[in-house]
Amino acid sequence: MLDNEFHISTDARASLVSIICPKFEEHKTEVETGRSIAELRELLRTLDIPAGYQYIQSRNSLDPATILGSGKLKEIASKAKDEGSTLLVFDFELTASQIRNIRKITELSVVDRVHVILEIFARHARTRDAKIQIEIARLQYVLPRLSGFWTHLGRQRGGVGVKGGEGEKQIELDRRIIRQRIEFYKKELKLLAKSRGEQKKKRQNMAVTAALVGYTNAGKSSLMNRLCQVAIKEENKLFATLDSTFRTLNPDTHPPMILIDTVGFISNLPNTLIDGFKTTLESALEADLLIIVCDISDPNYKKQLKVTEEVLEELGVGDKEKFIVFNKKDLLNDPIKAKIIKRVHPDSYVVSSFSDEDMRSLRSHVINYFLDKQDQYDLFVPYDEGAAHSSVASKTNIMKTSNHEKGIFYRVRVPDFIFNQLGLHQFVLKPEESESLQKKESL
Repeated sequence: MLDNEFHISTDARASLVSIICPKFEEHKTEVETGRSIAELRELLRTLDIPAGYQYIQSRNSLDPATILGSGKLKEIASKAKDEGSTLLVFDFELTASQIRNIRKITELSVVDRVHVILEIFARHARTRDAKIQIEIARLQYVLPRLSGFWTHLGRQRGGVGVKGGEGEKQIELDRRIIRQRIEFYKKELKLLAKSRGEQKKKRQNMAVTAALVGYTNAGKSSLMNRLCQVAIKEENKLFATLDSTFRTLNPDTHPPMILIDTVGFISNLPNTLIDGFKTTLESALEADLLIIVCDISDPNYKKQLKVTEEVLEELGVGDKEKFIVFNKKDLLNDPIKAKIIKRVHPDSYVVSSFSDEDMRSLRSHVINYFLDKQDQYDLFVPYDEGAAHSSVASKTNIMKTSNHEKGIFYRVRVPDFIFNQLGLHQFVLKPEESESLQKKESL
């Protein structure tokens, strides 16, 4: 019953409803509401649900029972039915009683923005982790809204094993079932977390990681494909990527450098969804570097950048090392905009993922970032130390070499945790020894 009544029909045709109200966050002005409802239309496009007319009412205050008032809702319902709509989609979160009241007045199916996002997540998740997290978020969303979604609210009759006359209300049983489901999935998630923890320990000793994070549809997957020369799914749709994807950025460094593509952020995302995706984002949150990707061609790019920074703060990684990549400069109509942004954000990159030059430059920047973070060692290895030469060649990043009468001088970069495993400490030169050796080279 839950799945049938909760999921949005693939045959639906939608009309959009929003408001402009100075007391309502993200809808205080015509500009804010226009941005938000345009984004809602894109969310519905991701679900392949055609969206028709949009209805926006300016109000000084909200009707607690129906948001807009029954008269306006009847007017909207009449126009929506005339254009063939079967679904009203509200561009903000509704309570159970509001859903129930609006349905009764309009005689149409009613969903809100959160419901649409959950539907996208449910359809696009691929890994077991993501599917469980989405199901938990979905059930947590449904639980307080049962009376709005469900119609089978009559009482059960008492019977064998049931105490009391008429028994429990069906909705009370439904709530109990949902709570049990949530607890079951949370336990399963803990088991998966344990397995991930073991994988994480192995990965920490084998690679360094950079995570692409940012607003949904900013072009993270496109950058991943160009930087790593792979073929991650790219779509011009919101939330095309939900599961974290790992690919090697540079296999020739030691340790290899891994790039992670992550689920995108969006404004007005409820805490239940942020909490639900903490585990999916766990690998990114533990990355050594965050690369914030922002769509420079979007008129609302400042808002999107702000949302990304706010979500990172909520996730507890606001202080992690990061830099910004302003993507999609090829879509800019105003070339001056890129120069202005570069002045405001001097340490950022302004790129097009379709420019080979931009991608080479960005890739080099990330690689050099990790190399600069590694410890530098000057080594002198005698020619007859074959195992040591092999370790240097296969496990370190060689920055400089020179041959001498009794051996080879190496300047290498490598994380200390790897160097400590190589058994090369006996070949490390003191600063004065290294300086003396290099003076001989120049003679």
